Amino acid sequence: MSKNVHLISLGCPKNLVDSEIMLGSLLRDGYKITQDESEAETIIVNTCSFIDESKKESIARILEAAEQKETGKLKNLVVTGCLPQRYKEEIVKELPEVDIFVGSGEFQKISQILREHTNEAPQKEYFHLPTFLQEEDTPRINSEPFYRAYIKISEGCLKRCSFCAIPKIRGNLQSRKIPAIINEAKLLVAGGVREVNIVSHDFTDYGWDLRRQDPTAKESPYELLKALSDVKGLDWIRLLYLYPDGLDEQVLQLIKERDNLVKYFDMPLQHINDKMLKLMNRKMTRKEVEDTIYRIREFIPDAVIRTQFIVGFPGEGEEEFAELLEFVKKHEFDRVGCFQYSPQEGTAGGKMENQISDEIKEERFHRLMKAQNKISKKMHKKFIGKTMKVIIDGASEETDLLLQGRTAQQAPGIDGVVLINEGQAQPGDIVDVLITDSHDYDLVGHII
Repeated sequence: MSKNVHLISLGCPKNLVDSEIMLGSLLRDGYKITQDESEAETIIVNTCSFIDESKKESIARILEAAEQKETGKLKNLVVTGCLPQRYKEEIVKELPEVDIFVGSGEFQKISQILREHTNEAPQKEYFHLPTFLQEEDTPRINSEPFYRAYIKISEGCLKRCSFCAIPKIRGNLQSRKIPAIINEAKLLVAGGVREVNIVSHDFTDYGWDLRRQDPTAKESPYELLKALSDVKGLDWIRLLYLYPDGLDEQVLQLIKERDNLVKYFDMPLQHINDKMLKLMNRKMTRKEVEDTIYRIREFIPDAVIRTQFIVGFPGEGEEEFAELLEFVKKHEFDRVGCFQYSPQEGTAGGKMENQISDEIKEERFHRLMKAQNKISKKMHKKFIGKTMKVIIDGASEETDLLLQGRTAQQAPGIDGVVLINEGQAQPGDIVDVLITDSHDYDLVGHII
């Protein structure tokens, strides 16, 4: 049996949790994890296929790993995740370099699959189920720094946005029960975790499926947040991926009252023009979206709002884009991400007429991000002179002469950082930092 395994995890934090479950399964069953591809007898590439760029990255990484069959010790190349789940027949034919394909509902059986592959007539394809919901006894190894982790609270998605293929890949919403999530959080705290980021495809739909099956079920966004914020040792609990229609006043009041619930709202809006929202099947109007924004800022004036938009969706003319640009300037979001629309197979958006040219998409992308860059500079300057709590991540990625950390308002991997030019601290420490300068996306300060 090939015991040395190297795992490559691509895509979003939800995919990373799947990778961590595979690591837990492998280590439990006696496999050794190596960081050196050339030493690996098995390489696993956990793929993403959300947009065209992620598909290209996944395929490139698979082909790169396959080269180890010539130069390293590689015997088994395994491809898991969304890419094989989405393109079952095509990918098996087009990537003969791959020995095993595992879909998004079978990855938790990875060590069993590797054992079976030693048989005389090994199976190559594992696509029976669309998704796997983490269970109470599911092994998992946290691959993040010891003081932070992601917790995935559900799988699949209830929404049917016309640009998104996630429900076709991952299936309908399946929520974990609160006791299982809390037990996982306590285990993470016991291992040193202070900061957790809650991930799902839509936090605000959490528990809907369980309440539908059993009207007495207690699973809801409010009850989950209340239970998580009661876990001793969790200093920062940050929510990622919120659909704006589910943020009621009860949830907002709880976030306002609990110190360890980070005042951070990651709320992808995608567009704001009513025609475009309807074409995207977003089920909200501009007025309803703005009401949510006003409600957040009324309850929590210092709340950070991060959002994402899609430019170049079919039917977006200059008038619709101009409204989006005006909206971004008006509301001055703390963080904005932007995607150029790429048609996805099997989605309503991919079949629509009036597709937008790549040139127009790129031009609109740059116009929107140029406007947001000015806003970002303005927003960052207001922190100069303030003392903020910062969690230390270690040496700066720019130079070993600086420390690097994040405020509660900066999610790992997607937001900026705080560069610390004076003072000493260890990774995982939460310290007071006086902000003395700001850049487009980063802050600068010293420990006090």
